[in-house]
Amino acid sequence: MATRKIAVLTSGGDAPGMNAAIRAVVRTGISKGWEIFGVRNGYAGLVAGQIEPLGARAVGGILQQGGTFLGSARLLHFREEETRAKGIANLRERGIDGLIVIGGNGSQTGALALSRMGLEVMGVASTIDNDLAGTEITIGVDTALNIALEAIDRLRVTAASHKRAFLVEVMGRNCGYLALMAGIAGGAESVVIPEAEIEPEVIARDIQNAHDRGKAHALVIVAEGAKNNAVSLAEHFAKHRQLLGFDLRVTTLGHVQRGGVPGAFDRLLATRLAAAAVEHLAAGEHGRLMGLLRGEVVATPLAEIVGATKPLDVSLLKLQKVLAQ
Repeated sequence: MATRKIAVLTSGGDAPGMNAAIRAVVRTGISKGWEIFGVRNGYAGLVAGQIEPLGARAVGGILQQGGTFLGSARLLHFREEETRAKGIANLRERGIDGLIVIGGNGSQTGALALSRMGLEVMGVASTIDNDLAGTEITIGVDTALNIALEAIDRLRVTAASHKRAFLVEVMGRNCGYLALMAGIAGGAESVVIPEAEIEPEVIARDIQNAHDRGKAHALVIVAEGAKNNAVSLAEHFAKHRQLLGFDLRVTTLGHVQRGGVPGAFDRLLATRLAAAAVEHLAAGEHGRLMGLLRGEVVATPLAEIVGATKPLDVSLLKLQKVLAQ
């Protein structure tokens, strides 16, 4: 029987832990006697034929590195069947019959489309936004949250020193998970998320209440996808400074949250999910996403993942308000 050949790619936004996932795919596959290939630059590299063999040593020393050593890129044309067919043809020219896709919503949408065209595909849940259905947490979230929290803790020091309020905008696209969790863990006075929009007047009241209680500072954590994001709020409060009680500053953390060294949780999660993806391919199962549910690694059909909305537990906002008093 011929040696099986599979490929792995990372797609969409990079996330701390992606390299650990690549490493697990390569070494788990090699343990089965398979040949493993890496696709450079995501779906763009798949279509361009940027596919190369990966041995055990090729993934040595990447476990602790942030980002993805294979690179990533976005390719809008991948929505077109003709473009996807080129990618499949590039795999089949090399005798590759399976693909593992490490990425978030857009990446798994592409994975499902490839699966429906006859390619054996497994997805691995990876995005700092934590907006992917089929898993409670995705690769990169824990590290990104800790990076945001470290920044918030530092900003608190300077905010207290100068008796200021800070608006801190965190990433997450249209999902408020990072903002809500950072707000609770960072002791914020107010949290602004897309799932529970609040008006500037409510935020101003939270800041003013902190001032009236004698606090030396106030922190508001804002999700980038909120209607009232940090920029719009700063513009509003520039015209209504008397509402706050504090001078106001704005910090947008942006992509700094992506680039951290993955923590233990993300390294372990990435390793477990990616190794399980290989095992499912070995068992003849594909067209699924590997995620974590109730502490267990679980495979969910990609058709149930793509287009699904992952709910955020907005009841935690009530807890945040209680703790902010």
